[in-house]
Amino acid sequence: MNEPKTAAELAERFGEALRRIRETRPLIHHMTNYVVMNDTANLTLHVGALPVMAHAAEEVEEMVGLAGALVLNPGTLSPDWVEAMLKAGRRANELGVPVVLDPVGAGATRFRTDSNLRLLDQLKVAVIRGNSGEIGAVSGAGGVVRGVESVEGVADPVAVAVGLAREHGAVVAITGRRDVVADGHRVVGVDNGHERLTTITGTGCMATTMVAAFAAVEPDHLVAAAGGLACFGLAAEQAAAEAKGPASFKVALFDRLFGLTPEELAEGARVVWLEPPGPGGED
Repeated sequence: MNEPKTAAELAERFGEALRRIRETRPLIHHMTNYVVMNDTANLTLHVGALPVMAHAAEEVEEMVGLAGALVLNPGTLSPDWVEAMLKAGRRANELGVPVVLDPVGAGATRFRTDSNLRLLDQLKVAVIRGNSGEIGAVSGAGGVVRGVESVEGVADPVAVAVGLAREHGAVVAITGRRDVVADGHRVVGVDNGHERLTTITGTGCMATTMVAAFAAVEPDHLVAAAGGLACFGLAAEQAAAEAKGPASFKVALFDRLFGLTPEELAEGARVVWLEPPGPGGED
């Protein structure tokens, strides 16, 4: 498949990927936190994929062998969970199953930061999706996280995303007012989304699930990450137009995602190609 060159071609690829998700219904293996487990399972169903939440070390290798993508989200981490994630991730690497890491709360505590760095160092991660503070923490570029919320982001998201992508050979997605998605030589800005996403918990984790669903069917992981974020953001825009508050927004978000068509995504995705810094990190 040809590499998209224009924003319109990129948006068209998003629609094609959403169509493939609905047609093939890939299994998304989540090793994710207790806070959002039910929401991410439902979101996976609504986009058209199939969810499974399997954490036991005794079964993760077998389960990931059935999956189209593996989500690692150590939001409510324990030492046993980290070891099981490493076990699942190694098997996913052997099988060519894309691994999507959400470094929830990295930078908040030493254990949380070190655990995410272990996952990055010992596994081949396809996509790293986090907020600006979390990505700053795992990249060494700064950023402040309180609990799991970013309270101070990195100064130059494009440079940080590109640098971390080059370091780990992964796609890096920094979500915020403009999502920045980079693979080391290409950078995309995704402008879909709505501020109401900040009024309910777990939307970052949901965004990661969206990325994983797209990565299960789209081999170009830059396209997959940007497509998943555009799809999630567009559904949020539509939901906000009818919601009366946070609770009705959440319901509308799921409904809008369920009803979103590939054609609507291709037409409504707001993406731009951005200029990456040079190989040495300078413009």
